[in-house]
Amino acid sequence: MTSELGTNANPWKLKTPPGTSEYQMYKSEKDGKEILVCTVGSTVLHYEFRCLADLHEMLQNYGDWMELGSADEQKPAKEGTVEAWARSTENPVGGWYGLKKGFRGRFGMYIPPLMEALGLAEVEHNPKNNRMKAI
Repeated sequence: MTSELGTNANPWKLKTPPGTSEYQMYKSEKDGKEILVCTVGSTVLHYEFRCLADLHEMLQNYGDWMELGSADEQKPAKEGTVEAWARSTENPVGGWYGLKKGFRGRFGMYIPPLMEALGLAEVEHNPKNNRMKAI
């Protein structure tokens, strides 16, 4: 019997949009809140689980391709990108979807491939400057 995909025992196995790095994600709970746990090598990042529905809705309303714009937390996100939206006080959570201080960035690198795997979005897989759009 196989366990449900997206759990700690059976995480989603994903690749970054350029296809250069593999990582895993699964749904968990922390402090009574549903989260996504993203493991990249020895680094563990946490994102609010609701980011999947929120990003999908934003992309549907946007209606076109949007640049991913992935950046570390310490670096500014390029305006008009998925990364900038995921940090904006204008998004549904009023700020960062990333939950671990110092590791709140890279939303535009790790969330879009999961959206694609779940059938919620199309994601480009070029060496750089990738974009996504809602399905």
